[in-house]
Amino acid sequence: MAYSELMIRPFREELTRIGVEETRTPDAVEAALATDGTVMVVVNSVCGCAAGNARPGIAKALRNATLPSKVVTVFAGADIEATERARSYFAPFPPSSPQIAIMKDKKVLFMLERHQIQNRTADQVASDLTAAFNEHCA
Repeated sequence: MAYSELMIRPFREELTRIGVEETRTPDAVEAALATDGTVMVVVNSVCGCAAGNARPGIAKALRNATLPSKVVTVFAGADIEATERARSYFAPFPPSSPQIAIMKDKKVLFMLERHQIQNRTADQVASDLTAAFNEHCA
C-alpha cells in the first residue's frame, strides 16, 4: 500500500527534525550503507501500535553519548524501492514495520523488530537502542 505524502509527512518529520537523514531511493540507501562505521537504519511506518513508540524511543536513544556514525530512515509504504533495498541487507530478519537495524559494512549487528517494539514504551525502546549503541558503536 502506498501512502500519500501529506498523510505521512508528520511521521517523517518526527525523525528528520532530530537529525535522521531520509534515504528515499535505492541509491541513497547504498550511499548511506557505504559509510565508514556503523549505520542505524530505521524502517519508519504509520503503524500507531509500534511506530508510535519507536520514533520517541529513537529520539531518546539519540541523546546517548555513544551513537552510530550515521542514522537514516526509509518509509515503508512510501519509499518502496528504498525500503526494499534496505531490507535486502536485513537477512535473515523478515520485513517488519517498524524495524531498526544497526549495521556495519552492510551487515546487521543488531535488529529491533516490530514484535520487540509493539506494546513497549518509548523508554524501553530507547533502552534497547542505547545498549546496542554502547555495544556496537563504541
